[in-house]
Amino acid sequence: MISDKTNHVDYRWYVVRTRPRQERKLVELLEQYKAKSKNILEIYAPTHTTVNVCSNGDERQAPLFAGIVFVLATQKSLMDFMKEHPDSGGVQYERKNERGERTPMRVIPEEQMRAFRDYNENYADKVIVLERPYTDYAFNAKAGEPNEIVRVIDGPLAGCEGYICRFRRERRLVFQVRGFEPGSSLTVSYPNVWDLHVVRLHNTANDRLSVGTEKGRAADILIGFLQGCGYGGRTLPMLYGILERLAVKPSLVSLCKDLHKKGEAALSMRLAQMSGSDAELILNLARYEHDNPGYVRAAWSKLVLRPFLTPTAGVEMENGQAEAEIRHQSFTEIVRRTDITEEVYDPAKENDGSATTTYFAHIGLLPDTGKDGFTLFANWNDFLHEYFLTGGKANEKLVGGTAQNAGEGKTGGSKEKLVESFRNYAPTLYKVLAETGSAVKAVPDFPIGEDTLNVMAITGADLEHAKDELIRTCVSICQEINASAHLAVWRRYLRTVWLHV
Repeated sequence: MISDKTNHVDYRWYVVRTRPRQERKLVELLEQYKAKSKNILEIYAPTHTTVNVCSNGDERQAPLFAGIVFVLATQKSLMDFMKEHPDSGGVQYERKNERGERTPMRVIPEEQMRAFRDYNENYADKVIVLERPYTDYAFNAKAGEPNEIVRVIDGPLAGCEGYICRFRRERRLVFQVRGFEPGSSLTVSYPNVWDLHVVRLHNTANDRLSVGTEKGRAADILIGFLQGCGYGGRTLPMLYGILERLAVKPSLVSLCKDLHKKGEAALSMRLAQMSGSDAELILNLARYEHDNPGYVRAAWSKLVLRPFLTPTAGVEMENGQAEAEIRHQSFTEIVRRTDITEEVYDPAKENDGSATTTYFAHIGLLPDTGKDGFTLFANWNDFLHEYFLTGGKANEKLVGGTAQNAGEGKTGGSKEKLVESFRNYAPTLYKVLAETGSAVKAVPDFPIGEDTLNVMAITGADLEHAKDELIRTCVSICQEINASAHLAVWRRYLRTVWLHV
């Protein structure tokens, strides 16, 4: 709604329909009437009235907004025009109200109209209308997993949400365009999703643990219980023994009874108190061990410090307690409750929001050296191993790349496209890797007793501040990589750092 200077007259965007290919004639009549009526302010006919339609693998052109003209005017002035030109078209009304109230004329909110014009003038000639329903694109049957859901965060499509889908060799954004009829919509695809700045949304209905993450979480649950119960150096032998036993006899009840008889009462109690979902994860890992003997020993042949973020503390925490410690031979493990909020999307309800999940951050504390104070570290071993293998120009592009020439833009001249780099999509990680002033450092082959790990580390005299800074920095890196649709390869390695649900 727009008011005049005296705030006495309301201007609204109304929808006027005419016969296909008669839009220009209607616009001419409106322009003539506008010259003598001060209460018709603007007339807009979509410039792109045809779009590409994909049907059975073939693309063809079809009308999209044929026969529609939008008029910014007062209701009275528009009705006066229609009385003067009754054969030129008709004003569109809302659906008839069952309660007998007067049916109002269809009005397009100013904000929606502005967004539509931006979309129509910048993107309508690029999108392809799809014949299948929008929900058909939620799952990738070939890969056997749900497609990623993303939100566009800037440009004319800002706020648009949809699926990233593969079409032949190209990845496209598939989303819905709301129609002007109540409840109507079109399913369309934008040809190159990487031209857009998007963030991933956690799919509350279809996101599932990868097979690797399921196994990692199952082993981590047992490792956490074993370390929390004080098994120390016996943790891995106990892990192997438990899973090999479950591979032969997959009964947690029987296992708990046997452990209790052998004097392992604390461990027996912890296992008995597991949630059903955690128990299922462990039994699935035992079944995999049964089918692939020796898998657990090979996959967990070394244990120094648990992944940085896990859903299980391991050590018991009293109500209200946010931090606990586990003593190891060469260092002290600090376990801190950490709540992480993510943007989520529910496809069934077609709405988004945020969800907060409790994880536990695991960081190691080395003894005070007397020189630099305390050193704290987090296990990023596999992730950083892959990073440290990246060298030369590839590393330069990965860390510091900002933009590259993407050919000619719509208005001529070169168009720049963001490079899939840490600087562009994981700025906290970029700071750690590239800025000498960063308190947190990425350290290869960091010595911890007789072992080494690739870690994120911080040194300082103020222990509490150092703990806060290390955890905050590492959580930010996890969230940035997980939210980006552009760093998919690094999300795979992130699964060894953050055992994401």
